[in-house]
Amino acid sequence: MLDTLLSLDGAVLLWIQEFVRCELLTPLLSLYTQLGNAGIVWIVLSVVMLCFRKTRKAGALSLVAMLFGLLCTNVALKHLVARPRPWLTVEGLNFLVVENDPNSFPSGHTCAAFAAAGVWFRTLPKTWMRWTALVLAVLMGFSRLYVGVHFPSDVVAGCLVGLLCAWLAWRLYQAIEKRWGPIRWLE
Repeated sequence: MLDTLLSLDGAVLLWIQEFVRCELLTPLLSLYTQLGNAGIVWIVLSVVMLCFRKTRKAGALSLVAMLFGLLCTNVALKHLVARPRPWLTVEGLNFLVVENDPNSFPSGHTCAAFAAAGVWFRTLPKTWMRWTALVLAVLMGFSRLYVGVHFPSDVVAGCLVGLLCAWLAWRLYQAIEKRWGPIRWLE
């Protein structure tokens, strides 16, 4: 079963390389994936949200969720699983950006994107903002496949861990409110 999954992971990446990569998308997705380095795009957006009363809760909780995600993915899981990057194991795969971390499972970029988007989907005041956040998170996960630095299962795991971290941040917020009352700064 695991061998089948690993084989499918590699086949999907080779298919993307062969049939999806193109001159138009390559520079755009390469830039977009690099904006996710260290979660910077999500951190900047969260900090900007802190500046506005209507989005302050979304900004604060997404920072907490991303911190949880960082601990789960980059500090714990990547080192425990130690799965090598696709270009090291999939023959014929060309990667488009350089990754210094040799471990690929789970995708930290995708985790950060879904940790933020998961919180934003629940807390942002306008529907279009929620769906935009979700689309941007999905695009981040796809960009990691497109540039050849993650397997599909890395991205799926990053998505699930990110959503779990968003849920944990929300539950922590609810527990604090229940115990000590509303956090006025976030209201």
